[in-house]
Amino acid sequence: MIKLFGTENCHKTLYYKTFLETRNLDYAFLDVKKNELFAEELRNLYENKKLNFPTITINNKKLRNPSDKDLLKWIDKANNE
Repeated sequence: MIKLFGTENCHKTLYYKTFLETRNLDYAFLDVKKNELFAEELRNLYENKKLNFPTITINNKKLRNPSDKDLLKWIDKANNE
C-alpha cells in the first residue's frame, strides 16, 4: 500500500502524484491540510511530530522527498514481497 502525505498546493506533492499516476500505481493521497486525521498520522511518523511533507510510505517504509530511483526501488521491492 502506497500512501502520499502532502497538500494540493505543494509542487513536490503534485510531482509525486504525477509520478505515481503515470505509472498506473494505486496509492492513497492524504491531504494533511484538509484532514486532521491524516496530519496526525503523518506527525506520528516522525519523532519531532512535524508535518514533513511530502512523505511517501510503502508498506512500513517511510520516504521523505525520495529521488525517482529510490522511490522506484522501494515500489519494486514491495511488489516482489
